Amino acid sequence: MEKMTNIIVSDLSFDSKDEYDIIRSNISFINLLLEEGADEELVYEDAFLSYYVDYYDSEYKNGDFSQYVYNSGWNTVINDMVAKGLAKIGATEHLAHFRKMVAVAESLPDEEMSTFLNSQYFGTNNLRDSLNDKGFYDIDEDIMLLNARWLRNHSNLRVLSIDEMFVEAERLLGKHIDRE
Repeated sequence: MEKMTNIIVSDLSFDSKDEYDIIRSNISFINLLLEEGADEELVYEDAFLSYYVDYYDSEYKNGDFSQYVYNSGWNTVINDMVAKGLAKIGATEHLAHFRKMVAVAESLPDEEMSTFLNSQYFGTNNLRDSLNDKGFYDIDEDIMLLNARWLRNHSNLRVLSIDEMFVEAERLLGKHIDRE
């Protein structure tokens, strides 16, 4: 596969009044490449930054910080991408909160983190509860809006039709994609 040099989104998402559509389009293009066998390191980093910022935002809103920790497997690469992405989109308050919560999680002994990651998430789980912090919801910044606006104004954004997106994906992958 050829290395991506742009963020690729659909013209429909770019023109949409729903701010999330442009984020969803970026995610869909990345997922298509990954499902078709692309190596993650060949995906354009800024596209991945938006992808992982959305992942963090969604996980937090769905189940607090503990759910992000659990579902990400507490992956340092993902954590670094989230931090870098929050900085790039201008979510400074969320970045400070994220760093605070990372410090909380990193203060756990390795065996406790391992036990948490290998346990059942639901049910009685004191460690899970200790990783939660409602301070996220007190922050005035809207990660989704900042992410969407950052994508929309990115200097390396390419806006393509759906058909052109498939053509670009095939070019990057060096193979035909079955569109069924």
